[in-house]
Amino acid sequence: MGLVIRLVVAAGLVVDAVVHWLYAPDMAYLQGGSISGELLFQVQAAVAAVAAVVVLVYGNRWAYALAFAVAGSAVGALLLYHYVDVGALGPLPNMYDPMWYTEKWLSLVGEGIAAVAAVAGFALAAREREREPEPV
Repeated sequence: MGLVIRLVVAAGLVVDAVVHWLYAPDMAYLQGGSISGELLFQVQAAVAAVAAVVVLVYGNRWAYALAFAVAGSAVGALLLYHYVDVGALGPLPNMYDPMWYTEKWLSLVGEGIAAVAAVAGFALAAREREREPEPV
């Protein structure tokens, strides 16, 4: 079961990474802030890809916690900027986008699946760790 969860988390993060990487050039036009939307999307893509590799390689509680932080924050940002026009926040540009389109749905589904599976993986890894015998 642990391998299946690792693969699901990694797959969700890979979807997130690919969508953000491919869609990054379209975010260059965003106004406000000192960081471009394109750079933010490229960083999200890179961080999601690294988190996917970490989960696949290690599959421990820290890896799942990282995956949840990456995927969960992406879901939160997507939903926030879809429903609320918060404007530019410090160095971040105004990322408000009330429209739904295929790439946005793919990103949301990938991130959501990765976040939920990461919670399950964290719980499973914690339970397996409790089963390990203590060194003598």
